[in-house]
Amino acid sequence: MSQLLQLLNGGAGNLAAYLAAHVLLCLLPAFFIAGAMAALIPKASITRWLGRSTPAHVSYPAAAAAGSLLAVCSCTIVPLFAGIYRKGAGLGPAITFLFFAPAGNIMALAYTGSILGADFALARIVLCLVFGIGIGMLMALLFWRDDARHDAQTDALFAQRASIGAPATGVLLALVVLLVAGTLKVPLLTSTVATTSLPIAAAETWQAALFHWVPFDASRGEEGVSVQGSLLIALLALIGLTAWKGLEDITEGANRWTWVSLGLAALTLLVASLQIVPRAGGLDVALTGRAFAVALAMAAVAYFARRLAPKDWRAWLWESWRFVKQIFPLLIVGVFVVGVVRQSIQPEWIQALAGRNDVTSNVVAVVFGVFMYFPTLVEVPVARMFLDLGMHRGPLLAYLMADPELSLQSILMVAAIIGRRKTFAYVGWVAVFSVVSGLLFGSWVDGASLAWLALGLASFAATLTVLLAWLRRRQALAMRST
Repeated sequence: MSQLLQLLNGGAGNLAAYLAAHVLLCLLPAFFIAGAMAALIPKASITRWLGRSTPAHVSYPAAAAAGSLLAVCSCTIVPLFAGIYRKGAGLGPAITFLFFAPAGNIMALAYTGSILGADFALARIVLCLVFGIGIGMLMALLFWRDDARHDAQTDALFAQRASIGAPATGVLLALVVLLVAGTLKVPLLTSTVATTSLPIAAAETWQAALFHWVPFDASRGEEGVSVQGSLLIALLALIGLTAWKGLEDITEGANRWTWVSLGLAALTLLVASLQIVPRAGGLDVALTGRAFAVALAMAAVAYFARRLAPKDWRAWLWESWRFVKQIFPLLIVGVFVVGVVRQSIQPEWIQALAGRNDVTSNVVAVVFGVFMYFPTLVEVPVARMFLDLGMHRGPLLAYLMADPELSLQSILMVAAIIGRRKTFAYVGWVAVFSVVSGLLFGSWVDGASLAWLALGLASFAATLTVLLAWLRRRQALAMRST
């Protein structure tokens, strides 16, 4: 019984820590961006660059380039993936975007180089780019019938819109700025501008109680719940309650709950951008550069949103709310399950299971990445810890390829968008490519000659090319017979 309670506490603690620390400044803007993509961007604007009929030499690099600019984790990228896919992006480019953004973005690569070395960063960018495009092309060819049906459905849904207006463009750009301002880690945003102390004597007691209720081990990459985090969880619950009343029927018109929920969302983002630290006898509140940036970005969103036609901003809010209802419950379940499973995984197993570079060790590293999910950039110092514990550098790269892509919660959310069959195929390809990445990089670390590595990579690329050619041939034959 005590073991069961420990597992349940681990799940609840992981969920509380996740909601308190990571959901707000990245996931809230992501849902609004996804809703804006679905409601405000004409299908032609998406399909021009990412459509299934766009030449591969245009669509796949464009998807990777878009992903490289977003320093977001696998959970945050899913709403954005859902937005472009629903709006008409081909399955292949959308999958490349989904794969590349968490692992191959500029911030992740820079951080990887600084903590693990330039060789890791170079291997990560090259393999993420090559394999991300390869996985996207494989998915497009495997599920071309589904892709064609999806394309026809988006034609029926969105063909009436031909161009995107200036207010819609402004809303989208302001939302992207809001996402970047909330997640980018640079001195201009993280520095403290001013600090004030509030005479709240119970703050330190409340923090001690939170650490008691949600214990954590920082050496395992776990996080506790701070006073600020508990406040954010409360605000998030209020947003959910008011949004249900204010956005469920938004297409018929706004009501007072609509404005309350939007106001709470804005307040939550502002609170999340502050630094709130309890101390003896009070609470220190630091105003940061991030708070100013978030406030300015939200003001820009409000400015452009007021210039949208009523049917457009109502459609935007409805699509955002629809994505929340579709994705957020699965995120909650996934994060809880990961917290439960993490209680049974010991970092000390790393040396025994992944201390060498072979297929088994790389598979273990990939599976480990699914259940030891960490938010964006946090996986890098955790990888450093695994390296210090004895993980071979080959499996470590496999872990870094898989962890940002295959968290349990993101798998559940992707399945809700593209279906279980395509999700299982995507997960399988990511696992295979991650293992291959680890084996290649590990062989290089162990002293294999570049000629042999080039031959191995060329053999894998040739096999992939043959497979793609075979799938294209099957597709052509199927199209001629129909």
